[in-house]
Amino acid sequence: MAEQHGSVAATVRLLGEVESLLKHPSVSVELGHRGVNASLAILAIQALTAYMDGNRVRAQDDFATVADEIRARLERG
Repeated sequence: MAEQHGSVAATVRLLGEVESLLKHPSVSVELGHRGVNASLAILAIQALTAYMDGNRVRAQDDFATVADEIRARLERG
């Protein structure tokens, strides 16, 4: 991970907190009731974190996986 300063570092820390919240069982259950897969949400957070860290290849791969999974789930109904 590249060294980060100021608002970028604060944003990355905040994304880490969001990721931690998404890993909490009660959040996962509540999201599941809304049809949201917590694992995909976590991967999206990780993709955004990678992008902000300058790792565009990983970000693109993770975002593509999230998009593909959401699309497949929508097609299955």
